[in-house]
Amino acid sequence: MIPAPAISGPLRRAILASAIRPWRLEIPQSDLDDLALRLARTRLPETETVEGWEQGVPRDRLADLLAYWRDGYDWRRCEARLNDLGQFRTEIDGLDIHFLHVRSRHENALPIVLTHGWPGSVVEFLKVIGPLTDPESHGGEARDAFHVVVPSLPGFGFSQRPCAAGWGVERIAAAWGELMRRLGYARYVAQGGDWGSSVTIQMGVQAPEGLAGIHLNMVAARPATLDEPLAEDEVEALRLLKLYAEVESAYARQQSTRPQTLGYALADSPAGQAAWIYEKFQRWSDCGGDPETILTRDELLDDIMLYWLPNCAASSARLYYESMKAFRPFRVDLPVGVSNFPKEIIPIPRKWADQVFPRIMHWGTPPRGGHFAAFEQPELFVGELRTCFAALR
Repeated sequence: MIPAPAISGPLRRAILASAIRPWRLEIPQSDLDDLALRLARTRLPETETVEGWEQGVPRDRLADLLAYWRDGYDWRRCEARLNDLGQFRTEIDGLDIHFLHVRSRHENALPIVLTHGWPGSVVEFLKVIGPLTDPESHGGEARDAFHVVVPSLPGFGFSQRPCAAGWGVERIAAAWGELMRRLGYARYVAQGGDWGSSVTIQMGVQAPEGLAGIHLNMVAARPATLDEPLAEDEVEALRLLKLYAEVESAYARQQSTRPQTLGYALADSPAGQAAWIYEKFQRWSDCGGDPETILTRDELLDDIMLYWLPNCAASSARLYYESMKAFRPFRVDLPVGVSNFPKEIIPIPRKWADQVFPRIMHWGTPPRGGHFAAFEQPELFVGELRTCFAALR
């Protein structure tokens, strides 16, 4: 019997780098002890000088959240949930990518890659993975099944942090195409909101082999002209665009211009990291002004922990530095589905979307929900995906 030839060092390293590796999340207890000490030593500023959230997170609301984080929150619960689902890592384009991969028991299920944004994470999708992979247990039919892939963006969560510039949404989109190819999916669809929308749109622009269509729950589009009379939804969209430019985009300007400076403060202070994210859930979710009416404290803190534990405040902010100009219209010739949730930061008129997406196959207008659609309204989100992609099965 002829022995197999030895695999050379460089070839062996290349094979290992491209492998899909099961990965288990095990945060050292010392990291949780350090967090508890920092929370116990929190120094808060004085109370705001106006009522409500106009100046940011009210002092009493943040103090209550921090007290629960210190004394009532259980990270190990979230850690166990992620481990139970199935976590993996693989090196793509020199960067180790973390992702969840949950296959349906239905072999003819449609593969889908779901991409989060900022200040989101893979935990945004935890409530929809079951209904997507096992529709018969969640009000659907076998024909509605998906195989689900949920990657962490580079520099977010437990994906590796880029050590050099150049990881913008175009590069991430190409990496996701390689991830789906590596997982063996010859035909699949993609979905995203926030930065996940930009990544998904870029996937549509690049049209990697196997990508059949995309779905978005946030669309960056602008009117071709303002010379003609505007419809009511266009007037409202322009009002919200102006509000975003003048007020709501302050965080984005900071993250796109000085992510390193901001990172020092957020990496050192759990209170600061929590406030930076908590405010966005209040401003951007369909919560009537109180994020804890739509998401539990545990859910909010699960997401915050995926920024605190891996110390990715600066690296996640750098995506704004890399790709802020990517939030502009791009023509996509593949089939596109859009779910225009009513409390999205800027709900986009269909007329504007038609200008860049000539093949819109689904235009949904759910009755509730905001920027974090899968997190806030998982049933409506799942229903939108089932309806949208039915035509591509």
